[in-house]
Amino acid sequence: MTKLRPLMFVGTGSDVGKSIIATGMCRILRQDGYHPAPFKAQNMALNSFATPEGLELGRAQAVQAEAAGIPPHTDMNPVLLKPSSERRSQIVLNGKPIGDKDAYEYFRTIGRGELKAEVQAAFDRLSQRYNPIVLEGAGSISELNLQSSDLVNMSMAEYAGAAVILVADIDRGGVFASVYGSVMLQKPEHRRLIKGILINKFRGDIRLFEEGKRMLEKLCQIPVVGIVPYFRDIHIEEEDSVALSKREMYAREGKVNVAVVLLRYLSNYTDFARLEQDPRVHLYYTNNVDELSEADIIIIPGSKSTLSDLYELRRNGVAQAIIRARREGKSILGICGGYQIMGREVCDPNGVEGDIPRLPALGLLPTTTTMAGEKITRQMRFRFLDRSEECLGYEIHMGRTEPVEGAEVSPLAHLSDGRDDGYWLDDRCMGTYLHGILDNPSFIDYLLAPYADRIDGSHEPLDYEAYKNQQYDLLADHLRQHIDLPLIYQLISSDD
Repeated sequence: MTKLRPLMFVGTGSDVGKSIIATGMCRILRQDGYHPAPFKAQNMALNSFATPEGLELGRAQAVQAEAAGIPPHTDMNPVLLKPSSERRSQIVLNGKPIGDKDAYEYFRTIGRGELKAEVQAAFDRLSQRYNPIVLEGAGSISELNLQSSDLVNMSMAEYAGAAVILVADIDRGGVFASVYGSVMLQKPEHRRLIKGILINKFRGDIRLFEEGKRMLEKLCQIPVVGIVPYFRDIHIEEEDSVALSKREMYAREGKVNVAVVLLRYLSNYTDFARLEQDPRVHLYYTNNVDELSEADIIIIPGSKSTLSDLYELRRNGVAQAIIRARREGKSILGICGGYQIMGREVCDPNGVEGDIPRLPALGLLPTTTTMAGEKITRQMRFRFLDRSEECLGYEIHMGRTEPVEGAEVSPLAHLSDGRDDGYWLDDRCMGTYLHGILDNPSFIDYLLAPYADRIDGSHEPLDYEAYKNQQYDLLADHLRQHIDLPLIYQLISSDD
């Protein structure tokens, strides 16, 4: 098979749709008989995933790998930054945490040198195994103050010899200025790498932008390779929680209403993607106490900074609302950091998360958590309660949770390596460290069982793997209709 040049999608800003476009291109290339793989040198996200080797990478690259039909690997995202406060992030290198750094320290020192070789080595390993590599940039390529320490945008494109497509979000407005400015602010050697412009999230009749397309091409001397309409009926797991603010936040009749507590440092919100598509469920994200009171089930999700989020829940009244919901017979489920928050206390004597040494938690489970420096990251098979069916999930957490002295040992899940996980108090109150537990239909059925009388009609069970593959195919079809695919193939078949 012909060796293709790497293809890279960079952006005029954050949240312009680079990840989704890269996901769709991974699917198209796979459909067309190639063996593509995604690559993002540096990702900043709280949404991560455990590889089969028990290492950590950004969830977006795991989704892109799934679209490409290959297992996720840390070479696809060698540097992952997980914000733990406004100014500090945990640095995950090649799947393992190497410490926390503040933004200035990272971008002014570490980013310039020692990580660049690791990033380039990861790309080289990946490019030897797959064809082509579909790269993704981060944020805007026009942050002039960061260009000298850039690992992920145009310096990566230059190293990879990639054909670069600049993605712009026309729905934001100012598309001419953002595209032209992004191109003109590049160094000449980087400007030459930009081979195409893609206009994303277009609303209305595309014919109305034909003149705009010609104007952009004349201004930038770069072809517009596609005008991609905004879509709502294709569901792909998104990279960050910006999307959560766009979801409906109210209860519905005829469904089981599930509220996910909108934490400040919410992580792995894709834990709820399968549940969100269940026809029996209306799922919404909120930190409003009135909206929480309308829910049948409240889920406290994972957190990158459990103590900070717990402090905020106690300050803003959400903690009291959750406790009140439990007293009223509502179901409460905690996952990872949410499981820690459901206990009696969370302790951090060594300052793993920050400056808060201890906080009383919600007291819904008879457990106590002590933060530990070593991160546990692994995929896991398990059975829950006394069920015989084997389920799948994964762990990404720091901390050890145990029953308090005198409390009964009551695990929610039994892991395939012989360990127990979580705590089960009753059918409406439980916690677990297992991300992905809600991807298992049997556990969803168990969670919804107390509310069977509220569900209108009968519903066929959802085959979530088949559903996800259908969505990748729909995304590929959407892009095929609206991008100049022959031109893109021409660009990545040429060394110019």
